[in-house]
Amino acid sequence: MQRHLLVHLLRRTAERTPDAPCLLTSTRTVTFGELDGLTARLADGLRRLGVGPGDRVVVHLDKSVEEAAALVAITRAGGVFVDANLQLRGPQLRHILSDSGARVLIVGATRLGALAEVLVGLPSLSHVVVVGESAVPAEGVTLPRTPWAQLVEAGEQTFGEIRRVDADPAGIIYTSGSTGAPKGVVVSHRNLVAGAESVSDYLGNTPDDVLMSVLPFSFDYGLNQFTTTLLIGMRLVLVRYLGPADIMAAARKFPVTGLAGIPPIWTSLADLPWTQADTFAHLRYITNSGGAFPPTLVDQYRARLPSTRVFLMYGLTEAFRATYLPPEEIDRRTGSIGKAIPNAEILLVNDEGQPCKPREIGQIVQRGAHVALGYWNDVERTRQRYQPNPSWPASMPMPEQAVFSGDYAWADEDGYLYFVGRRDEMIKCAGFRVSPTEVEDYFHRTGKVKDAVAVGVSHPQLGQAVVVVVGLNAGVETTEAALLAEVERDMPRYMVPQRIHLLESLPRNANGKLDRSAIGRAVLDGVYA
Repeated sequence: MQRHLLVHLLRRTAERTPDAPCLLTSTRTVTFGELDGLTARLADGLRRLGVGPGDRVVVHLDKSVEEAAALVAITRAGGVFVDANLQLRGPQLRHILSDSGARVLIVGATRLGALAEVLVGLPSLSHVVVVGESAVPAEGVTLPRTPWAQLVEAGEQTFGEIRRVDADPAGIIYTSGSTGAPKGVVVSHRNLVAGAESVSDYLGNTPDDVLMSVLPFSFDYGLNQFTTTLLIGMRLVLVRYLGPADIMAAARKFPVTGLAGIPPIWTSLADLPWTQADTFAHLRYITNSGGAFPPTLVDQYRARLPSTRVFLMYGLTEAFRATYLPPEEIDRRTGSIGKAIPNAEILLVNDEGQPCKPREIGQIVQRGAHVALGYWNDVERTRQRYQPNPSWPASMPMPEQAVFSGDYAWADEDGYLYFVGRRDEMIKCAGFRVSPTEVEDYFHRTGKVKDAVAVGVSHPQLGQAVVVVVGLNAGVETTEAALLAEVERDMPRYMVPQRIHLLESLPRNANGKLDRSAIGRAVLDGVYA
């Protein structure tokens, strides 16, 4: 069978190993064959509700078998899934429902009761599929409702194939919206399949792997764990993550070989007492993306997990994944985000659009199969971010679209990239272009800092001054003056912060990333005084 579409990944594996476990929870195991049948029946049920090619269906569920099945089933019916993180508030969910023009909402019964006002006046929304039961009545919800179990039981497992191609939209991934309303990145079937193929290639995944799914499926990084599971025929342990103790409990119950996380997960997990032998005995690799993994923390994990490989990665939702650093290069390339993943090319271009020389800072531009289709319902923003590939031959009649990340980096003589910062976050201090990431690294090197965010504020003499907001590691006691004096010893003079602020914790967005925009606004508004 071909593997052009998302459903092909599941169907190929289900035909090959129908009885192999696919999704695991603390109380349930679902095989590939069972998942294939479930998604087929659900797809037929959605078609009976009027879902057709290109129709959007919003999934608003906790991490579960039902959430995973819904994503495949929606595309199997010809539709486009929109996974809305369960942590989103009512106004954000309403924006996603309205902006996407969703026809159907799939939601948990316990959540539906709080959405009566959210669901009023959405002309495209015609039906609600309710998962589970709740003692709380969904008063005020007037839309037609169908229980999940009823929809699945009535669905046929065999029905006519919906003709789709790999260039068709498969899903819309809405960003956290820290700078306003969430924006939707449209991903194609080709994007999802290529992402699964590329990542499983450099991680060396096999059917023997057991991945722990901690990150939400609404996050492209978390979604990729599901698609690679379908491609390779691995097992995926679904964890409803509330804190690092949930990771430890799952790792002690299941023989987990792969774990993906973002910096706040790694810092929180590092604060707990565990050893490789008692908790992560089977762990073959860990991966990090969604923010910098400070070298001091990398060293700590390599010491605590001596038989585990550490993969450092960089990517953006608009093109899924861009680079990875092989574990054997960590010592030689401290601070590097690596080279392009398989089937992608990364270009560095200066402000004139010309290729950068080694060690010259330029914007990261990505081309290849992972580049998404643009922003849903936003032509102007799509034109700004998705532009013709600057390396494309001028004689080609149709330009190839590449994604201009807005992120700046430089490359060493071997082509390994080193992240500098976002274009809109760079600090212009005393005539120097200061990288927030570089400033933050000095604080992480002290071993006292869990989180650090550097921002620029207006200054009459310097143009902009550096201000750093810091969250300390558990048990660390220090003062702002003492910490500033410690980092100042090694910093170039133009990088030295004018002031720092010590906080117990820093704001994060729905995906768990540091909310840099909110922190920057708070600094400018004098909240941290």
